[in-house]
Amino acid sequence: MRFLAVLLLGLMLPQWAAAQSWPVYQTMYVNDYAGLIDEDAHTRLTASLRELSEETGIEATVLTLNSRKAFQKSGSLESFATGLFNAWGIGNAETNDGILILVLLDDKNIRIELGSGYASGYDSEAQDIINTYFLPAFKSGEYSNGIEDGTFQVIERIARANFAGEAPKAAPLQSDGSLLALGSGLLGVVIGAVVAAGIAALIFGRKLRDRFTRCPNCGTRGVRSSRKVLTHATRSHTGRGEHHTNCPRCGYADTTIYTIPIITSSSSSSSSSGGSFGGGSSSGGGASGSW
Repeated sequence: MRFLAVLLLGLMLPQWAAAQSWPVYQTMYVNDYAGLIDEDAHTRLTASLRELSEETGIEATVLTLNSRKAFQKSGSLESFATGLFNAWGIGNAETNDGILILVLLDDKNIRIELGSGYASGYDSEAQDIINTYFLPAFKSGEYSNGIEDGTFQVIERIARANFAGEAPKAAPLQSDGSLLALGSGLLGVVIGAVVAAGIAALIFGRKLRDRFTRCPNCGTRGVRSSRKVLTHATRSHTGRGEHHTNCPRCGYADTTIYTIPIITSSSSSSSSSGGSFGGGSSSGGGASGSW
């Protein structure tokens, strides 16, 4: 009997050792554990993701962490994102159209993980969004702007497009990773003009948001804000950051300290009062990038 108990314990120990621990979400929309997203951008992102869910039923969520190493000792970024996606159960269990946007600050990685209900062509769409919107901003240290602009593109070009039954628009990748030839020179010129116009619109939109924020001192619109992480949150301690506000017109400047939520973990999918995902799953579709 004792021998059988020891044998059973020996068989179960590897499974216990391999048990995966995952971050726990506080909200279904934005969990900024790395403290990368400005307060105003956080509000806009939450509103857009909630609106997407209410109008289409699609669950898309943004998660920032310092590193996946606190939760995954080995394995790839892709396996971590897929495991986390399935542990949380992002998306509808029948349509599997959930989306996870994962940003890892210290690892310098980003992953757009798509539910198994998306056609493979959306992988190229996700890769194009990463290369065009996320990575250029991250390389310049503009994490909040990159996350906001990139997430809006994911909502429009992937989530809403899939809901409307549209085919992916990004050019598919060849086996060697290069873009397929676009065809005629005229088509290339037209596409280049559209991309340039889109980038210009994003830059203008960002400046427009800054322009309409009022200064609490002089009342003039045009206040600028930014965040700086002082101490990263861990699984045992909260983090701290600074929120900077300044007015280029009257010279007003203010700095406030904010708290970055502790990174909690669980071996199962659980959440706080922020609601619960619908039980969706991913089979590993999506795209990744690093900076």
